[in-house]
Amino acid sequence: MRAGFLLSEVRIGLRRNLTMTFAVVVTTAISLSLLGIGLLSNAQVNAMKDFWYDKIEVSVFLCGPLSESASCSGGVVTDEQRTAIKSDLALLPVVQSVYYESQSEAYARFQERFKDSAIAQNVTANQLPESFRVKLEDPTQFAVVVSAFSGRPGVDVVQDQRTILEKFFKLLEVLRNGAIVVGLASVLTAALLISNTLRIAAFNRRRETGVMKLVGASSFSIQLPFLLEGIISAIIGWGLATGLLAGLKQVIDTNVAPLLTFTRFFGWNEVWVSSAWLLLTGLVVSTFASLITLRRYLKV
Repeated sequence: MRAGFLLSEVRIGLRRNLTMTFAVVVTTAISLSLLGIGLLSNAQVNAMKDFWYDKIEVSVFLCGPLSESASCSGGVVTDEQRTAIKSDLALLPVVQSVYYESQSEAYARFQERFKDSAIAQNVTANQLPESFRVKLEDPTQFAVVVSAFSGRPGVDVVQDQRTILEKFFKLLEVLRNGAIVVGLASVLTAALLISNTLRIAAFNRRRETGVMKLVGASSFSIQLPFLLEGIISAIIGWGLATGLLAGLKQVIDTNVAPLLTFTRFFGWNEVWVSSAWLLLTGLVVSTFASLITLRRYLKV
């Protein structure tokens, strides 16, 4: 089939069904955008995990005047116990560094964190425990510290920041999975719309396709213009979806990232990788929907 004739047939098909073609493009763009947001959400969760897990510490809180745990039945931690705890922490192979935080330092950090809250006015330095902030070589090895120091005399409680972050990341993962499911459902909707559009196009041009069959055209030659119409619509929709994702990334870099400096955001590389997956998804879905529709409804 000559390329000129093929392109002419595709152009005629797109022009005849302009309204339906526009609907397919818009639906495909929205569907791929939603799927792209799901993919970027996954990239964002991974970026935040890499950022925060690298900063995870294990806090070994020492016995204070308000401690009620069994290990603090002997009263406030003594100087000998404090020194021994610090030495034993430093000897653990999983420990990278140990930092001692006194009650006054804990109070100063508490006041800084809650300076705009009424609770800051009702807390004194004696009410806050002293602690050791332990940086691990591998954050996943926190259980070594917990098992070695939990219940030890002078130690009130051993707290791993990872357990707090895990709950937060589980919530993010639920939202991410929801976004991906919505995106996949939208892609299915786009596939059905592409199928319906091609079915209408095949019905409207059944006389031309019948003539082509009579003059010896192969089934593939007859179906190819319809197939290209669906693919072209999907590519245009993918281009719009990529533009939306790039715009979202620009908004995050310009307006969100400067305000939320305590975490990391996904980069442009993740945007282009997601865009490549969206292009592949659009082409596969469009081709698959087109072939099934043409095989069923384009019988000449």
